[in-house]
Amino acid sequence: MLRKTWQIIRRLSGDDAYERYLRHHAEKHADETALSRKEFFRREQERKWDGVRRCC
Repeated sequence: MLRKTWQIIRRLSGDDAYERYLRHHAEKHADETALSRKEFFRREQERKWDGVRRCC
């Protein structure tokens, strides 16, 4: 029960995003090289925040 709760918390917080990316990559893009953890998180930050335009 504790393990399942921990997995849910990690999923909701995005802490397991890189592990999920690697699973997806292995299943769908096995012939390509996966991004490093550092590059993955850099691209995720760019995806989230690029284009955010606010005045305040």
